[in-house]
Amino acid sequence: MNIHTQSVALQTILIKETLRFLRIWIQTLLPPAITTALYFIIFGKLIGAQLGPVDGLTYTQYIAPGLIMMAVITNAYSNVVSSFFSAKFQRHIEEMLVSPLPNTIIVLGFVGGGVARGLAVGVVVTAVSLFFADLHWQHPLLTFAIMVLTSALFALGGLINGIFAKSFDDISIIPTFVLTPLIYLGGIFYSIKMLPPFWQDASLFNPILYMINAFRFGILGVSDIDVRVALAIILSFAATLFGYSLWLLRRGTGIRT
Repeated sequence: MNIHTQSVALQTILIKETLRFLRIWIQTLLPPAITTALYFIIFGKLIGAQLGPVDGLTYTQYIAPGLIMMAVITNAYSNVVSSFFSAKFQRHIEEMLVSPLPNTIIVLGFVGGGVARGLAVGVVVTAVSLFFADLHWQHPLLTFAIMVLTSALFALGGLINGIFAKSFDDISIIPTFVLTPLIYLGGIFYSIKMLPPFWQDASLFNPILYMINAFRFGILGVSDIDVRVALAIILSFAATLFGYSLWLLRRGTGIRT
């Protein structure tokens, strides 16, 4: 396939994946906004009112970036895992794999849809956050870059989950038993400086901690970790998962019987 044909194919997949979640915006964009508002009311206003400042910020300000990033992560992941598994279940993914379309375009198309949903949800949740917290936007470009890279990383994770999934139940195992615990232990609601030394060290093995702190640094200018380390970790994980996704598709894992 020439470059023009590949470009049209990629654009087609991206449009399909984007329209897929936009058509059902009541199910994809509205729930994160409502959930975030509830988090702010319960944690930010009720519980946060009993707590002092964290790193010189009000508790509501401190948790805002983490809540935005949580919504971005979960939606980028769920968009791709559900879409790819549906393509497997309906067996039209096979048509894409037997076509001259490079696997790279297929991966970029599905991941691009996940990034689009992650960014859309991020914008909606950020708008909700502005009603509860005063966000400073210290480093706008870094903030946007972290959001895009994190969306891409978890979209790739969703793709890999979709490749291995054999039933609709399988697409919920990783989000429930792996993703959710890592997110809640990733420093959304607290600074790791508040933890005992052992748990501070243990927290450093949680990759989501780096993403949330880098995003918080971009908005508020505070972080528990070195942002350069966070960027290196995000990029290395994304590159690894991208290569792994291509390898799985090339082998036909979870598709060929």
